[in-house]
Amino acid sequence: MGARKRLRAEKLKAEKRVTAIASLRECPTSPRKMRLVADMIRGVEINKALGMLRYSKKEASVRLEKLLRSAIANWEAKNQGVSLEETPLCVKTIFVDGGRQLKRIQPAPQGRAHRIRKRSNHVTIIVDRMETEAVAAKKTAAKKAADVKPENAAN
Repeated sequence: MGARKRLRAEKLKAEKRVTAIASLRECPTSPRKMRLVADMIRGVEINKALGMLRYSKKEASVRLEKLLRSAIANWEAKNQGVSLEETPLCVKTIFVDGGRQLKRIQPAPQGRAHRIRKRSNHVTIIVDRMETEAVAAKKTAAKKAADVKPENAAN
């Protein structure tokens, strides 16, 4: 394994140690309905997201609230020395994939039959530390500085 590949692999392992993932498989709700609720909490701070899910009228919000609580518990397990109250967490990534479809037949007029598709989905939530504006500004400044240095060295 080359040096760059090894460094990248070590960096990814370090990121996986601090991020928490929770997934829900074969949830008996259509993916479209679940995505409506998932889009609502994407990128939001966890306390605000829990409040939004708690008071949402959508049926999918109950399942997503439970899944978000699981992701928070996973984060606490991975970061035992860090307090949850001191660390601002957010829903870094959430995505909904289609799951298995149960196909059923419903009688239709004139002896015909219509197919009913009972859809399910898979949801994955990744919870991580919230990136503040100061940290984001430092990262962009560091990237710009790294881009400028090779150009000056070539001249």
